[in-house]
Amino acid sequence: MLRLLPVLIVIGLALLALIDCLARDEDEIRGLPKVLWVFVILLFPLLGSLAWFLLGRPRGATGFGYGGGSGQQPRPTPPKPLAPDDDPEFLRSLNTRPRDDEEDRK
Repeated sequence: MLRLLPVLIVIGLALLALIDCLARDEDEIRGLPKVLWVFVILLFPLLGSLAWFLLGRPRGATGFGYGGGSGQQPRPTPPKPLAPDDDPEFLRSLNTRPRDDEEDRK
C-alpha cells in the first residue's frame, strides 16, 4: 500500500493542475497557450503539474479559476434588474409613453 502512495500523489497533483488549467481564461495563463499546458500536464504528470503551478498559473492566484495574473481586481459587473419595475430605463419609458400617445391623438 505504501508503494501506491507516490502514484496516487502524482495522479492527484496532475488532476489538480489539469482542473486549475482548464478553469482559467486564456488571457490569464502565462508561458504557453492553454491547449499546450493541458498536453504538458497529461504527458508529463509530475513535471507538467509542477511546471504549471510554477510557470503557467497566474501570479497571485488565490484559487481555482479566480484571481488576476497582474494583481488587478476583477471588474465588478453591475447587477441586472430582476423585474421590469426595477429597470430604470423601463420606468423612464413608461413616463414618456403617455405623452407620445397624447401627441399622436392630436
